[in-house]
Amino acid sequence: MQTPEKNKVAGQRQWSRRQWIQTSGALIAGAPYIARSQSAPIRVAATFANSGVEKPNGQGLFQGAQACFNAINRAGGINGRQVELVMADDEFNPAKAKENALKFASDAGVVALLHPQGTRQTTEVMNAVRTVPIVGPNSGTTALHKRGANNVFWVRTNYDVELERLVRFADTLNLKQIALVYPNDPFGLSVLDGFNAALARRNIKAVGVASTPGTASLEVGPAAKALAAVPAQVLIMSLVGTLPAFHEAYRAAGGTAISFALSLGGSAPNLAAMAKQPERPIFSVIVPPPNAERFELARKYRADMRASNFSGDSLVSLEGYADARVLAEGIRRAGARVDRDSVTAGLESMSDFDLGGLRIRYGKDAREGNTYTDIVTVAQNGQILS
Repeated sequence: MQTPEKNKVAGQRQWSRRQWIQTSGALIAGAPYIARSQSAPIRVAATFANSGVEKPNGQGLFQGAQACFNAINRAGGINGRQVELVMADDEFNPAKAKENALKFASDAGVVALLHPQGTRQTTEVMNAVRTVPIVGPNSGTTALHKRGANNVFWVRTNYDVELERLVRFADTLNLKQIALVYPNDPFGLSVLDGFNAALARRNIKAVGVASTPGTASLEVGPAAKALAAVPAQVLIMSLVGTLPAFHEAYRAAGGTAISFALSLGGSAPNLAAMAKQPERPIFSVIVPPPNAERFELARKYRADMRASNFSGDSLVSLEGYADARVLAEGIRRAGARVDRDSVTAGLESMSDFDLGGLRIRYGKDAREGNTYTDIVTVAQNGQILS
């Protein structure tokens, strides 16, 4: 005869067996969901200009990133999962960029944002999105780089570094009569600050400074005429899509200075247009030239672009490719559970990552991963010469 205590123990054992069966059934039923979550594509998103005057740069960034992820997917993905790149056209409009970024951020399946394009656009995205990792904003504005946003991982060098390189190069050649053209917007004003600082370090005073109404404005004539009237030996053009139009107007107005340009002006259409002009600018770059054989990054980029049937190698698409390679490594280091926090931790762990000739160095309090810069020019056939 069982005592009440024995009945109680037996009931507990029976309940435990039932509970185990129910729990096991739930786990088995949930197994397909777990498998699906581990095999579902890893989604990353990009907002950029897919229309308007800055479309060539936007398409370059996107194609470079897509070529990278296509190559990764052909090789089996990251930890067995494919990567899906989702895009949205912001028309180079800051408000639209913010709207796109917020939509992406509201989708829990998007684990990171890739290279927002433009200073004002990057500012809006950074202000609006604080919990999603943002990799490789297409802006070198130093104030943004130094803001200390923990979720933003910079791949491109800031404008101060580029301007220092250009001014140092001019000074080395004993060319001290230096002028600047810049757009009257946050991007241009950041460049103006860096330009003045680089000159001040050498006790050089600018012989001329002029601005266009904005980055996307083709109203370049007044600035071109103003700068053609000053005795400049070197003219630094901090313009993007409007660079060829300004350069042509400057020469037509009688300007004779040697032309320098920042990396953002080095899109494929710009280089093709500049190659046709008698005097071709010298560019600062923040990635190696696409044809630089000594860089593994450039070799892999060219192969992956061809495999994706993308033609027209460019500095801009190589930058997009580099951004995607950095993000892919952060995702790989995130491990089996890929979410925003794990990707952030993965990126942060890249204290000395070799990107194929470029070193990316992040850390707990380090978000400016790259300080590479060089000087190139363009040949008559459009080829970049370093």
